[in-house]
Amino acid sequence: MAKVFTIPVPPNIRNKRKERTSDPRYVEGQRLLVEALKYLAQTDPLSNRPAIELLSEHVRTRFRMSDSPLS
Repeated sequence: MAKVFTIPVPPNIRNKRKERTSDPRYVEGQRLLVEALKYLAQTDPLSNRPAIELLSEHVRTRFRMSDSPLS
């Protein structure tokens, strides 16, 4: 049987978190997805339903409230 050795590593206190800044490309991408959903829903909701579901699923799985451009 093998033994498992753990070597504890003390935290580096000097590493402070960087201040987060928003990435305009990330925000613009989210805005474009919402605009596409609105357009598809307004033009013909019944025939565009598969496209709306696809985009909606993408938004739900890719973008969450905790997401950030730095993650």
